[in-house]
Amino acid sequence: MGKRQICRVDEVAPGASLRVELEGLPPLAVFNLDGDFYVINDTCSHGEASLCEGEIEDGQVECPWHNAKFCIKSGKALTFPAVEPQRTYIVAVENDEVFLVE
Repeated sequence: MGKRQICRVDEVAPGASLRVELEGLPPLAVFNLDGDFYVINDTCSHGEASLCEGEIEDGQVECPWHNAKFCIKSGKALTFPAVEPQRTYIVAVENDEVFLVE
């Protein structure tokens, strides 16, 4: 397995997100939940909205367009109108860098 650096730890404050674009992948959303980092696809599975623009609360992100909610840890669609989950990615943190493990 390889890994790609996607951002620095200090680029994503606790309770915040960062949109990242890597070659060969759709736009990604990096979330910092109390120092634990999670990565899911950034584009809402219901529409074309960026989840990084949505509200983050209780481990969930709310789509800014139609208020669908997703679990940040599992990618599961929690509320309508979204029914399709977000893809999740394996993440590693080393030396204040966040990596996507492939």
